Amino acid sequence: MCQVTEEYHQDLEPERRSVSKKCVKCKEVLAVVVIRAGDKYCRDCFDQYFRHKFRAMLGKNRIIFPGEKVLLAVSGGPSSSSMLHQVQEGLSQSAHKRLRFLPGIIYVDEGGALGQSMEERLLTVAKMEDMFKATGFPCHILPLEQVLDITSSVLGPSSPQPASAYKAAVDHFIRNDVSTNVTSDKEVGTSQPYVLESKTHSLRQLMDSAKTLTAREDLISLLRQRVLVHTARCEGYSKVMLGDSCTRLAVKLLSSISQGRGAHLAQDTGFSDCRYGDIISVRPMRDYNAKEIAYYNHMFHVPSIFTPNLHTKSKEKSSLQHLTESFVNKLQVDFPSTVSTIYRTSEKLQTACKNSSSVDHCERCLLCMCSLDTAFEPASAFQATILSDHLSQNKSVGANSGFQRQNPGSCCKDTGQCCATTFEDRSCSYGQRLADATDLRRWLCYSCQLTVKDMSSVDVLPQCILSEAQRRQRRSRMRDEISDFLLDD
Repeated sequence: MCQVTEEYHQDLEPERRSVSKKCVKCKEVLAVVVIRAGDKYCRDCFDQYFRHKFRAMLGKNRIIFPGEKVLLAVSGGPSSSSMLHQVQEGLSQSAHKRLRFLPGIIYVDEGGALGQSMEERLLTVAKMEDMFKATGFPCHILPLEQVLDITSSVLGPSSPQPASAYKAAVDHFIRNDVSTNVTSDKEVGTSQPYVLESKTHSLRQLMDSAKTLTAREDLISLLRQRVLVHTARCEGYSKVMLGDSCTRLAVKLLSSISQGRGAHLAQDTGFSDCRYGDIISVRPMRDYNAKEIAYYNHMFHVPSIFTPNLHTKSKEKSSLQHLTESFVNKLQVDFPSTVSTIYRTSEKLQTACKNSSSVDHCERCLLCMCSLDTAFEPASAFQATILSDHLSQNKSVGANSGFQRQNPGSCCKDTGQCCATTFEDRSCSYGQRLADATDLRRWLCYSCQLTVKDMSSVDVLPQCILSEAQRRQRRSRMRDEISDFLLDD
């Protein structure tokens, strides 16, 4: 019996060696790219595989309706550039099944937060403009400083679509024969970033107020998302398409859990994010890992532009996000299924929090706009952490508090402690600032509370956030005053 088995394996060995170098799909042409063990593709089959995965991700979710305006967030990196290329190919006349939405491009210049000079920023913007003009899509190039000019709330009215809305939109699209050709010169336009020096200085103050690189990266991500949503709403876009890859989402999943964002993983890593109401963020590149994207961009000459970020030339342990990224990438080298395992696990995670579309405006976090996850039982570990932090601040307000005073009153100069023992006693300027910081943290989720705790002052936050906090505080105070006349829920 053993001899028969040995002969059987010996007979198959030459055939295995001859087939192993051929494409697993067409089985005729020699493979030129190996994605995983056993997944070898030739050039044409790899192109079809890459395009089909992008179309399948959009098709099975049915969130983007025909004739809808979609804003593509492009940073110039490999993943977002590949996403732009896929949309461009899907809208071409030679496409088998053309995409039926109207795309636009947006690039947010973050050079002001990174301390880049105006010459460096303008050089990057010029490269982005050349790449965007080649697509023929309407494009918007905006500086991150624009978030300081946003006065209205980033939240919009929630408008859930029924299950039959997609079919009705398709029928309407076919009847009216809406054209998706957006290559007209009249529709192509760019908005030049005009940045005032005072705005850049204010943004630098906001970044410098964060003590850790982890908090700075969180702030940049939150501010960037506000610019994207605000621009989409002002320009008439209903969807924002992000270029987050599978590798990026795997890193984001682990880092978010480490930062206390476990309750919001479904929104942070899922295909769609409905936290902003009428503007929905989608991630069609979430099934591609970094290796696939790199191979595709190299083989089909997809242009990409390198833009520095906070992690450029930084040490491995400089931030929690950078350390998690290094850990996942090193583990992926020895265990190729690491990223896919983390990614597939994220799809199965569910939380007990309320659905974001049904959460009241005042029950959302001021920074990330997710539902508040701080309503726990009095005997919970979260309440114990809050109590410990409160007691430590009362013991040494000036030394241990995360909000250092800038211009203390005369009563605080000698002792270094605030004379305002209660929130009502706000004659001291430092007491006013400390009370405002405490009131602000009341309207933040747990993760954003940790981010704000690492800031030296909350006065440098965008005015729209501070105004919303004051509005919520007035409504809460008014509700407490008339609580005796309200009916219980």
